[in-house]
Amino acid sequence: MESPYDLLVKGGQVVLLDQVKRLDIGVRDGVIAAIEPELEAGASTVVVQAAGLWVLPGMVDTHVHLNEPNMGHWEGFVTGSAALAAGGVTTYIDMPLNGLPPTVNLPALRVKEKLAEGASAVDYAFWGGLVPGNVDQLEALAEAGIPAFKAFLSNPGGDGEERFREVDDWTLLEGMRKIASFGGLLALHAESDAITARLADEAAAQGRTGPLDFVKTRPVIAELEAVGRALLFARETGCRLHFVHISSPEGVELIEKAKREGVDVTVETCPHYLALSERDLVRLGPVAKCAPPLRDEERIERMWRQVAEGKLDVIGSDHSPSPEELKSLDGRTFMQAWGGIAGAQSSVEVMLEEGYFKRGLPLPLLSRLLSTQPAKRFGLHPRKGEIGIGFDADFAIVDPKAGYTLTKENLYQRHKISPYVGRTFSSRVSSTWVRGSKVYSAEEGVRLPGHGIRLSPNPMRRQRDDSEFAGTE
Repeated sequence: MESPYDLLVKGGQVVLLDQVKRLDIGVRDGVIAAIEPELEAGASTVVVQAAGLWVLPGMVDTHVHLNEPNMGHWEGFVTGSAALAAGGVTTYIDMPLNGLPPTVNLPALRVKEKLAEGASAVDYAFWGGLVPGNVDQLEALAEAGIPAFKAFLSNPGGDGEERFREVDDWTLLEGMRKIASFGGLLALHAESDAITARLADEAAAQGRTGPLDFVKTRPVIAELEAVGRALLFARETGCRLHFVHISSPEGVELIEKAKREGVDVTVETCPHYLALSERDLVRLGPVAKCAPPLRDEERIERMWRQVAEGKLDVIGSDHSPSPEELKSLDGRTFMQAWGGIAGAQSSVEVMLEEGYFKRGLPLPLLSRLLSTQPAKRFGLHPRKGEIGIGFDADFAIVDPKAGYTLTKENLYQRHKISPYVGRTFSSRVSSTWVRGSKVYSAEEGVRLPGHGIRLSPNPMRRQRDDSEFAGTE
């Protein structure tokens, strides 16, 4: 009798929501059809022997900057998605800024859609943006399939009249009211511009331009002030809130307190805030410069304890690439160098190295942060983010014994710069599968560069799945 499966992943250590178990996974038409201790292959079934390997749900990276349109010379859909595929990412959500024009209205969204179609190796969705003057555009963007909106409370940088702008308090309040009216989700870059701008001006006037001088211009209090202000607005408006790249354990605790008080809020951090410190910033230079900046080792360990306690919801790469010359100190100070960490390809391996191998955290916990909880918060669940019957067959297959040292030659992104170059990992992504198709393998590289499709999350499903994130008294 012919097997009902097109693809059979045999004998892997499958990472489920709450356990790791040796199982076979049967896939039909790109969807997981069976998960059993033993499944039979047919004559036409593609069989992947996964004995000794970890089979994780593909990472759902909800924080990626691929810079299209008109900034593809920094990073585009082809190169950025290739790096994500090589890192075990099967779905990403592309941020609205750094491209020109930014995705703050329907015409800009249509431009981005056209550029991404047929160019991405893995599945994708698009962020929208909240900026001064576009509150009346938000609902139309949501209806067009935008799962969430991004706003800055500090100056995002960049040049030109069209660039993405930070919000003033009135725009933030009115934007949150509008987003709450249709059940949307707002994400915030939370740093107080009043604090960071003043400190940066003082540092410049005093000639303080080094890496640690930069850190001092963006202190933890700037993060806490912005988080507190946004939480106040969320209580006033009922807007669902998500904080991106929180860099401090103090910020996590402030958000955790709001959860307990009933605010519908989630918190993301990034691998670099868990793996790199301000000492690394001094050692590596501008390749490790980002905002908020890297923190001290004591704060890193406190954040890992919060990971273990379940106080963080999402891990996102915040892949923010730039040409290498913008990271150079040739003719510019550290303060003038572009800020942004290009880490899309390393998120899964960094989290496994730092979380599992160094600190002994369970694989299901790390997988929930990388895959399940991002998919739920952004309306991609129950299609993405979990190995379960009826889910897309999206897998990151990892060899836990294939230790290697990352080199520039390993990178698939457009510009071969990363703070992780030279770092040795204990494990390696051996292959990445999207809807039952192998899009990447360590031996063959990226195999299906245009395989990805656009996802348009359903707002009502998004609200249902978010119920577990809302705090209670």
